Amino acid sequence: MSSDLEAQLRAASLRVTRPRLAVLAALRDHPHVDTDAVIALVREEHPAISRQAVYDVLRALTDAGLVRRIQPAGATARYERRVADNHHHIVCRSCGAIADVDCAAGHSPCLTASDDHGFVIDEAEVVYWGTCPGCLTERTSPAFAGSEGNR
Repeated sequence: MSSDLEAQLRAASLRVTRPRLAVLAALRDHPHVDTDAVIALVREEHPAISRQAVYDVLRALTDAGLVRRIQPAGATARYERRVADNHHHIVCRSCGAIADVDCAAGHSPCLTASDDHGFVIDEAEVVYWGTCPGCLTERTSPAFAGSEGNR
């Protein structure tokens, strides 16, 4: 599996380093995590890696197109390895969980702007907002219903 990550780095003209491999592996196994989570995941295998090194790697990987940085309104930046397919995201308003949503309809960029103002559009970014199944279950649980009366 590491050889796949090494090949991706080389294809992007990036040197293969332990921090870069560790960050790519962490994001492969944990999509939509924030920087602090990436740091914690990387440090499980490489405790000596600095916060700054992880920040630098995330920036380099994002700039090279190997990682996508997403930042829904009001949320911290998150990172994922799924790139170049113009997918979208759904965000839970309650807990902040994020899930991928494939292209809404048709060919990329998925949506047609009502007025393109002369731009050539090559990508659309849509964020759906709602409540995830876990939060819905929690809201309908007897413990939650009973706690509302105490507010």
